Amino acid sequence: MAPRPYWKGYLKLSLVSCAVALFPATSKSGRISFHWLNRETGNRLRQLMVDSDTSNPVEREERVRGYQIAKNDYLMIEEEDLDAVEIESSHTIEIERFVPRSEIDPVYLDSAYYLAPNDKVAEEAFAVIREAMEAQGVVGLGRAVIARRERLFVMEPRDKGIVATALHYNYEVRDDHAYFDEIPDIKIPAEMLDLAKHIIQTKMDHFDISKFEDRYENALIEMIRAKQAGRPVEASRPQAPTNVVNLMDALRKSIAAETGGMKAPGPAAAEEAKPRPARRAARAPAAETGRMRNAAETRAEPKRTGRAGGDEAGRRSASSGAKPARKTAEPR
Repeated sequence: MAPRPYWKGYLKLSLVSCAVALFPATSKSGRISFHWLNRETGNRLRQLMVDSDTSNPVEREERVRGYQIAKNDYLMIEEEDLDAVEIESSHTIEIERFVPRSEIDPVYLDSAYYLAPNDKVAEEAFAVIREAMEAQGVVGLGRAVIARRERLFVMEPRDKGIVATALHYNYEVRDDHAYFDEIPDIKIPAEMLDLAKHIIQTKMDHFDISKFEDRYENALIEMIRAKQAGRPVEASRPQAPTNVVNLMDALRKSIAAETGGMKAPGPAAAEEAKPRPARRAARAPAAETGRMRNAAETRAEPKRTGRAGGDEAGRRSASSGAKPARKTAEPR
């Protein structure tokens, strides 16, 4: 069964347009989920919306949205009022500008979607837009109204389609100075830095998402299986890490643990053993784009630290790899 589109409309580049459909790129349906139950009866609970004064339940057809004007004073907003609010991006994603993908800060990234042509007539124009972006090595920025909110998207080619990743607007992102300014500048001894760099080199690899499993999800599945089988649930308490007292000693011990007891090489040998940069893979995952500015031109730009996100090595991901098999268990 073909997936249902989340949004349908048009992709527009200047005077070129084509019908497109937007599909969620991720799904949480495979996660373990729980329901609230009555402990005495085991029956499932349901939530009710009640009047704040009378405490009487309010049925769905009697509910209406309200905008608070003052304390205890609300303006009722009907569905037809919201339906009357339409702008160009309600039905069209117009690519307003193109930017280098390396300028998009990962902190602005939100949810990813797949953008595809919606009919045969749209396929040629869609391919032209996609291939032109690919040839120029840029990503497009455009907006669309989804769920009664205008979302900003960064669009990038991926195989035969386009990944459209929703971005947070500038006013939605907290200023990182509030969190980082109090961190003091520390002079790191050269030997200590060399040891840390060597530990990194022992862990260098190419990105492969299939190597990472959701360990907490797997632990939930095992707990559910134990309860279904009537076995006691064994609590696992991993030892919590503590602050390092002797950092140099901890670095040396880390190298011994990672290399099977071998001593750390000197600076020259460490540089020679440095792995070569990874080759660019076939396609880029939407969540690996870098840094973005001009998210909302009408709002004040928050003070950023100026870090560039998303290196070239993270641009592309192998899209042809098979997904790992997942364990599933449904609670009864």
